[in-house]
Amino acid sequence: MDLSKENNLLVSMEEVKNYIDSGYPVDIIYLDFQKAFHKVPHHRLITKIEAHGIDGEVLRWIQSWLQGRRQRVVLGKQMSDWQDVLSGVPQGSVLGPLLFILYINDIDESVNRKILKFADDTKYFHKVNLEKDIDSLRKDLNNLVAWSKEWQMLFSLDKCKIMHLGFNNPNADYFVDNVQMQRVNEERDLGVIMSTDLKWEKQCIAAVKKGNRVLGMIKRNFIDRSKETMHCTKAW
Repeated sequence: MDLSKENNLLVSMEEVKNYIDSGYPVDIIYLDFQKAFHKVPHHRLITKIEAHGIDGEVLRWIQSWLQGRRQRVVLGKQMSDWQDVLSGVPQGSVLGPLLFILYINDIDESVNRKILKFADDTKYFHKVNLEKDIDSLRKDLNNLVAWSKEWQMLFSLDKCKIMHLGFNNPNADYFVDNVQMQRVNEERDLGVIMSTDLKWEKQCIAAVKKGNRVLGMIKRNFIDRSKETMHCTKAW
């Protein structure tokens, strides 16, 4: 399920809160693709683009945009040979993230739970008051790992995490490719600090610290800090 950043957070927080308010413990699984934008294989990407019904001139234009890219490594005065780039979508472009989303779009089909995706950040969650709920989450996780191997989009094991929320949470273990996932009490979810107590204190403190750093920078670098000057600086 692809949503904007704001909607992604609102949907996940609302559903998690409803589970907790109903007395159910919840497990949130955070997944992160390994060097996601660099790993998308071009030939498989084109196959998926065609499967979405994109063909003709548009498809040929996308192929032309992806192909013909070369790269090499330069270290001091030493340079490697040029190599063709056969995978990856250019970052910093409008089309790159869109093509990445098209490539991972069918990941939802491998699980029974709703997946929330934004760029290369993926998460899913469910209540875990029953053993069958935990088994279902584990099965979904295994299916996601199988999908990642099939489509050459492996997960970054050190960035895949599990968060246990709610009273009487069984604190079940989960594994990504036989590696136990790290348990966390807080996680930065699309820039917002998510914690097991569902409180926003740490997020507010982080926002205040960031604001103070900006104010400190202004104080150090601007002699004239009048309202008119600040407005002009912002516009510039």
